[in-house]
Amino acid sequence: MNLHEYQAKELLSRFGVPIQRGVLVEKKEDAEAAFAKLQAETGTKWCVVKAQIHAGGRGKGGGVKLAKNLDDVKTHVNNILGMMLKTPQTPGGMEGPGKLVRKVLMTEDVYYPNADGVMDTKEFYLSILTDRTKEANVIIYSTEGGMDIEKVAKETPELVHKEYVHPHVGFQAYQARKIAFNLGLSGDAYKSMVKFVTNIYNAYVSSDASLVEINPCLKTSDNKIVAADAKLSLDDNGLYRHPDLEVLNDEHEEDPTEVEAKNFGLNFVKLDGNVGCMVNGAGLAMATMDIIQLSGGKPANFLDVGGTADAQRVENAFRIILRDPNVDAILINVFGGIVRCERIAQGVVDAYKNIGNIHIPIVVRLQGNGAEVAKKLIDESGLDVHSAVTLQEAADLVNKVLTK
Repeated sequence: MNLHEYQAKELLSRFGVPIQRGVLVEKKEDAEAAFAKLQAETGTKWCVVKAQIHAGGRGKGGGVKLAKNLDDVKTHVNNILGMMLKTPQTPGGMEGPGKLVRKVLMTEDVYYPNADGVMDTKEFYLSILTDRTKEANVIIYSTEGGMDIEKVAKETPELVHKEYVHPHVGFQAYQARKIAFNLGLSGDAYKSMVKFVTNIYNAYVSSDASLVEINPCLKTSDNKIVAADAKLSLDDNGLYRHPDLEVLNDEHEEDPTEVEAKNFGLNFVKLDGNVGCMVNGAGLAMATMDIIQLSGGKPANFLDVGGTADAQRVENAFRIILRDPNVDAILINVFGGIVRCERIAQGVVDAYKNIGNIHIPIVVRLQGNGAEVAKKLIDESGLDVHSAVTLQEAADLVNKVLTK
C-alpha cells in the first residue's frame, strides 16, 4: 500500500525523523489560509506547492512549484489542484492520461542561507528495502540526491552505496556512522545524519514497510538533516497489525478494477496482455501465467479467486476479466483442494448465462476434488467452453483459439 508524501512524512515524524513541514490543501479557496498557517507555524517566507499523487517525477510534469508570495501560492494551487498530472511514473508515462491531482501539500522553504548568509545545502539519496537474494534489509544511499537513482547507478555506480542489515542483529550504531561518513559529513551534520538514519530504519521496521525512499534527504545550511520528500510503501501482508495505517489508503490512486476486485475478495492485478486468467492459489496462478506466455499469448491479469471461492465469486471474477477490452481469450485453471471443482464449474456456467454476449473463447482446466463432475457440468451446458484435463492441453487450446 502506497502512501502520499504528506502521509509518509507524518508517519516518519512519529519516529523522530525531521521532515520538511507542510499544510495539506484540498480546496483552492483554502490556499490563502493554509499559507498563513504554514508561515505562522514554521516562520517560512516562501513555500513549495507539491501535487500529491502516487508517482515520482512530479516536478517534471509541473506538479511542484516554488511560491515566493501569496499571489504565487494562489496561482500554483489553482493550476495544480484538479490538473491531470503526467510524469514518467504515471500510467503511460508523459504520453499517458496522467493522474488527477486532488490534494496539494504546501511545504516550508528549507533551502535557506546560514547565519553568515551562506547557502550551504546538500542533497542526498536514501532508501531502505528488502534484498531477497541477500535475505536482509538494505540501505541504499548516495551523495547524488534529487536525481533519478537509476540514472546515477547506471552512469556513476561508484556513487551508490549499500549497507546490509543482518536480520538477527538489526541496525547497528557503527553502520549509521559509516553512512554519515561516506556521505562526506562532519560535525553537527554528521551527528544529525547518524540519528536520522537510525530513526528512518526504526520507522521502516516498525511500520512493516516494503520501501522507504527519501529523495532528497537534505542537509540544510545550518547542518540539520531533513526529509525534503518521502515515499513510503507498506507491506499489505502486515497491515492487519496497523489498522491506524490501513485507513490511510487512497483508493483514488489505485486501478478502479483492482479496488472492485478487492471488495469481492479477489486477488487481482491488471497486466497488459491478451489472455485473461482465473486461478485458485497464487503459485498456480504464476504457473498459469507462464503457460500463457509459452503458448503464444500474454497474460492480461493475475487473478486468484482463493481457496474458498463460490459460484458468485467466480461470476464476479468473470465480469472483471471481461471488462478488459484487450482480452482475446480466458484460461480458467483450478485445482480442486479445499474448493470443489464443480463449484467453480457452476460459477462459470452461471456467469456465462447471466452475463451473456460473451464472444471470446474460454478454456477451462479443472483437476482434483470434483473434477469429473465439473467437466460433465461444462460439457453438458451447451456453452462455447473448451474443456482441458492437463496443463499442457490447456496451453495448446489457448494457442489454438488465439490463432484462429
